[in-house]
Formats: sequence, structure tokens, C-alpha cells
Amino acid sequence: MINLISAISVVGLTIGTLGLIVGLSGFNGFDSLIKSLFSSFDPELRITVKEGKSFSTTGPAFDELRRMPDVAYYAEIVEDNALLRYGDRQVFATIKGVSEEYLKFSGIDSMITEGEFRLKDASNNYAVLGEGIAYNLAVGIKQMDPISVYVPKKGRESALLPTGNFNQKLIYPSGIFSIQQELDTKYVIVPLAFAREIFEMPDKVSAVELKLKEGASEKKTKAAISSLLGNGFEIKNRYQQHDYLYKTMLGEKYATYLILILILVIASFNIVGSLTMLILDKKEDIAILRSMGADKRTIRNIFLFEGWLISFLGAIIGTLAGLALCQAQISYGLVKLSGGTSSFIVDAYPMKIVTTDILLVVISVSLIGFLAAWYPVRFISDKLFSDENH
Repeated sequence: MINLISAISVVGLTIGTLGLIVGLSGFNGFDSLIKSLFSSFDPELRITVKEGKSFSTTGPAFDELRRMPDVAYYAEIVEDNALLRYGDRQVFATIKGVSEEYLKFSGIDSMITEGEFRLKDASNNYAVLGEGIAYNLAVGIKQMDPISVYVPKKGRESALLPTGNFNQKLIYPSGIFSIQQELDTKYVIVPLAFAREIFEMPDKVSAVELKLKEGASEKKTKAAISSLLGNGFEIKNRYQQHDYLYKTMLGEKYATYLILILILVIASFNIVGSLTMLILDKKEDIAILRSMGADKRTIRNIFLFEGWLISFLGAIIGTLAGLALCQAQISYGLVKLSGGTSSFIVDAYPMKIVTTDILLVVISVSLIGFLAAWYPVRFISDKLFSDENH
């Protein structure tokens, strides 16, 4: 019975460890996937003004910013909300006007699902729409009907002719992109000149987006830009542009870790039970060892070592099995997303093995096993030695 309980302890710790490895690797996989998707849309550094919605980029500070050795590309952005109308449908969206430099470092062209990434030609302006916007407007790329864009005029209000209160321009859809639902239902990419005209911002921008040169230190460059522009501007890296999302994902990851650790703690009670029964069963053997000169510490270490073997064996087998399962998922995509339909960005659940997570799991399981073995050995052995002395 003692051997059976010990075997059950090993199996319980193995399954718990495997669950930790697979769970954390799954969160890492989704985290890496989302970061790669956002990196195709978000710049490495984004500069906005702390007060107000727009600012001027004329002046020596921004001239020096353009010449900074670590800055590879500098793109001016005009961004604001507008009403879009296509046929009998209409929807609010965020119009993002981008300069030609934006096309050189943005990876959004790789996320086009229909049409192509084109913003202008010799005679027309074009818009690239998020998939959610295109769906709500029922936009047909091949139909080549223009989209009407409406924006309230600045400083004008006419109760008699409401239509005179809006700037209106037409733009043709050229492509549809799909990155992430939040972005797909929000953004429409247009040429910078088009956005400047409809938003009446001929000499101002909403933001400046930067691509750094390979090997450049993001932290040092960010500090240099902050010192150059002063306290009136806010500089955000990719993480800070979506800090709420990344913090939520990190919180979910470690909440899952704590839940699985709690399961392991419960499973470790089998170690407490097996060692308790073993110590009670071996009272005569303990007495023989005592008569041969073994002290209290030596006998206690014997049982501690057995408890550690149970936890260590479970941790090693579970870790190896978890790593093998994760690698099989990475290589062969064993578990599909919704049957592997093409509506998802990836067909199978993404996995990413992170060494620090593996070390964290092994240390956590070993610590739980140590505590589970230490308590019964210390408590019951003290009681046995106390009874012997009496």
C-alpha cells in the first residue's frame, strides 16, 4: 500500500508538472503571436503630445530627431475619427493618414487578406480597411465604388444646412487587412495628404512613428528623444502602446500558474501520507539503526531523501513529457483551432518554450516536494524519538 501511494504521488506530480509546462508554453505562444501581429501595425516608438490632439513638427528639435543616428525611418501620422459611408451602410472609424516613410517599416502589407496595399496612384487616393470595417460597410474591392468620408468642419455650425458642417471626400478601397479584432474594427489607412485635407491639419500631425536601426538600443534612444523634445511629449514603445492588453495577458498567465501550483500542493498530500505510513511501518528498523549508532538527523535524512526522490522523479518526468508534448504541437500542430479552419491566423494552438518558465516550474515542484516531505518527517520522527526516550 505504501508503494502504491508513493507511485500515485509520482503520477500526480508528473501530471501537475506537465500541466504547468503546457499551460505556460501555451500562454507564451499566444503572447508571441499577438506581439508579432501588433508589430506589423505598431511602430517601435510612437511620439504624441501630452495635451491636445495635434502638434507641429517644424523646428530644430524635430529636424534633429530626423537626423538621429539610431532612427532608420521617420513617419508623420494624422489620425482622427470620421464617418464612413458606402452604399446604404455607414460606420464610424479611425482614419490614419500615413506618409510614404510608413510603408518602408510597416508590416501591414503582409496582413492583406483581399486586394493590395496601395494608397495612391497618379489620379486617385486609396484606402486600406480593417476587416471589421470592410465587413460592416460590405465593401467590395473588385466593385471599385468609392467610400464617402465625412468629418465635422472646424469652427463652423449651420443649423439650416447641416451638410455644410462636414468636410466630405471620396476615396477608393484598395485592400483589406486582418491583424487583430481591436485594430480590424477601428482603422482605415489613407494617404497623409488626404487625411491632412479632410481633418484641416495642413501643418500639424497627430503622432510621429519611428523605426530604429538594427542593433539600436530602444531604451537609450527613447531617453535621448525625451530629452530632445522635452516634457510636453509622450514616447511609447510597442509594449506601452498596448500596456493594458499585455498586462492582462501576463496576469492570466500567472493566475493559471498559481491555480496549477495549488493543484500540485493538493497532489503533494500523497507524499505526506506515504511518508507518514512509511515512518510508522519502519519503527523497528529505526530502532535497529538507533542501536547501531545512527543519530536523529541521519534517520530523518533517510526519509527526507525518499520524499525528495518522489517529488524529483515527478518533476523530471513531467517536465520531459511536457516539453515533448509542446515540441510535438509546435512541429505537427496536433491540437487545431476550431478544426483548423482558415478563418484563424494560425491553424493550430501556438506554443513557445521559455527556459525561465521551465526553471520556475522545476523549482516550484521541487520546493513543494521538499515541504511535503519535511513536515511529516520532522513531526513524526520527533514523536517517535520522544516515545523512545520515555
